[in-house]
Amino acid sequence: MSLFEDDRSRPLAERLRPRSLDEYVGQQHILAPGKPLRAQLDRDQLSSLILWGPPGVGKTTLARLIATKTKAQFVPFSAVLSGIKEIKEVMAQAEKARRLGSRTVLFVDEIHRFNKAQQDAFLPYVERGDIILIGATTENPSFEVNSALLSRSKVYALRSLSTDELAGLLRRGAELLSVVATDDLLEQIAIHANGDARAAYNYLELAAAAAPPDRQLTAELLEDVLQRKMLLYDKSGEEHYNLISALHKSVRSSDADAALYWLARMLESGEDRLYLARRLVRMAIEDIGLADPRAIEQAIACQQTVHFLGEPEGDQALAQITLYLALAAKSDAAYRALNAARAHIQKNRAEPVPLQLRNAPTKAMKQWGYGAGYQHAHQFDDAMNTMDCLPEALHGTRFYEPTNRGLEARIRERLEEIRARRARNPNAEPAASPSDS
Repeated sequence: MSLFEDDRSRPLAERLRPRSLDEYVGQQHILAPGKPLRAQLDRDQLSSLILWGPPGVGKTTLARLIATKTKAQFVPFSAVLSGIKEIKEVMAQAEKARRLGSRTVLFVDEIHRFNKAQQDAFLPYVERGDIILIGATTENPSFEVNSALLSRSKVYALRSLSTDELAGLLRRGAELLSVVATDDLLEQIAIHANGDARAAYNYLELAAAAAPPDRQLTAELLEDVLQRKMLLYDKSGEEHYNLISALHKSVRSSDADAALYWLARMLESGEDRLYLARRLVRMAIEDIGLADPRAIEQAIACQQTVHFLGEPEGDQALAQITLYLALAAKSDAAYRALNAARAHIQKNRAEPVPLQLRNAPTKAMKQWGYGAGYQHAHQFDDAMNTMDCLPEALHGTRFYEPTNRGLEARIRERLEEIRARRARNPNAEPAASPSDS
């Protein structure tokens, strides 16, 4: 059967379904030569497995190809439509097939929809080898598949298809549908599909159905089909960097409305959510710092939320942290302090570590003066000694100068208090003799 079989009665996704693993797109982390699942198949050592991944990444297709590769009978089974009675009937047929020397791959779509009793019904047949169970789920199998069945199966996490992978599939689809589309338009469809090949094919079919006689797809036509504006955006080009620059500078300028606008522009253009989360973490460090130390906590919490929830729920977390960062007190003092220390190190000789800061694990090292003059801070009032920890040549050097904004104003007061106290009491004695070094 040809890959481009022209059967217009079937959906495009079905007509372009790959016929071999070599035609299968995506999941190279498990299917590339030498990778775990591919190695199992090449050695013909297939065991029961769970395919866990978002919609439209090819779970059903992969299960079919696995059955073909291993020369096993493929029996699809729906958790939505089937119960214990149907399970037992299929199992009886699989048992007979095994006695006749034939293998059966039982594919259970949406296995997470089976209750515990239904899942338990598979166990004896999996254990006896009557069936090779392949379950597909969009939910975390650790929570949705019972432990006994899970322990007898290998879980493979499937990933959303990349924009480039989807665009490649759409080019083949456009050829089959005899429509003409630029790479930019196909990329926009791929971005809108958000990793889902089935959705991408459906959008392309809708566009083809509405195409003019010359079969040329346009941005205006796609806007009508997708019910959204086709935004100018290149995720690796100038507009990408223009928008992230606008977002960062709006946050730095404490312009919450502008920051939210640029964030929304990037979200609507299909920007990678984790990329946005990473950049927002950077803003928390670079532009807010110790003026509001909770900013980095909130930014990391946002990154974890986006990773955990995905789209669209995670988008709200991105909006929340954007507003938080825009409204937070700003300081780049810690950022400048590190840059100043690095610049000094690059321009000057590397000073030796002062003897009082060195450990002396051997008698000889103690004789050489290692550790001599060390002041154990906890033996002083308020755990504050007067020992200089910078090399002698850098005595009195200041790299960090806090601002008077946010919490950093209090940090500035504390730092000035410490510096003044150390300057007033250069020879302060400990409250008690140090018990350790």
